[in-house]
Amino acid sequence: MSGSPRIAPDSENEDFMTIFTRLEQWEERGIISSEQHTLLAGLSSGEPFSLFLELNILLYAGILAFVAGLGWTAATWSRQLGDVLVLTILSTSLAACFWYCFSRAPAWSPGEVPSPNLAFDYVVYLGSLIWSVELAYIENRFHLLAGQWDLYLLATASLFFFLAYRFDNRFVLSLALSSLAGWFGLTISHWPSDQDAAYRQYAVLYSVMVGGAGAALQRRGLKSHFFATYLNIAANVLFWALLSGVFNREGDFVWPLCLLAACGASLAWGLARRQFPFVAYAAVYGYVGVSSILIRDMNSGTAVLSYFVFTGVAMIAMLVQIARRFGKEA
Repeated sequence: MSGSPRIAPDSENEDFMTIFTRLEQWEERGIISSEQHTLLAGLSSGEPFSLFLELNILLYAGILAFVAGLGWTAATWSRQLGDVLVLTILSTSLAACFWYCFSRAPAWSPGEVPSPNLAFDYVVYLGSLIWSVELAYIENRFHLLAGQWDLYLLATASLFFFLAYRFDNRFVLSLALSSLAGWFGLTISHWPSDQDAAYRQYAVLYSVMVGGAGAALQRRGLKSHFFATYLNIAANVLFWALLSGVFNREGDFVWPLCLLAACGASLAWGLARRQFPFVAYAAVYGYVGVSSILIRDMNSGTAVLSYFVFTGVAMIAMLVQIARRFGKEA
């Protein structure tokens, strides 16, 4: 038989059009946001997508794991290797990291400064962690300050603040704020039951000071993009301190009222500034605090389990809906 052959329809193109049509319908119904629609449509058409955030997190986690292994090796094999060799390796690594950073860092600016290359921020973070390992090793082996860790923490916090602002690194800023928290007496190992009230007061004072300092620096235009880091850490420390008071049943209703006030402020801030983490803080910390009060008088394990199953599912569903709404309005 002669004649030109019939051309079969392009099934792949039809499949794509079907997927694209469904995505448009989902977007119109509010099931997915416009950003999700764009991402899914690109994936369906075979377009590349960015894995920068995932790779960034993995690299920072890898650095943290490497330094943890380095510290374990130094502590475990210090007698076999000798203090001189261990300190030489740590000091050489530290000097190499700082030399690399200072030799390649762009000029300092009060605003946000992009990294000169992909490895720069990771090297800054690595050098900061190695400093902590070496300092801990020196004190454990030689007791130069007779165990006065407050001085080490204050010196470390000062160094990390300098590095964070010099190299514009928010991860190092988090290390600085954590070291400052340790200097305030917020280490978990220093929370005996008879001093809970004192450490809780330190925690509240720390939160107020950190939040106030972040707001003041933002107002002066000094690394304004660091304000979110200050505020997130201050909020979490404050909520943990308030929860501690709720759990210990001190001050009757003082701590529960303070917790509810903090949750209200966090919720208002998150809604006004379109920042979902603060909405989540208000929901999660408020849920934990209120739940601890409600289940105090429950003697039935079944009742407690049922409470957490139903309320936990409701809490997760609520947060998912709020997150979707934030995604639509972003």
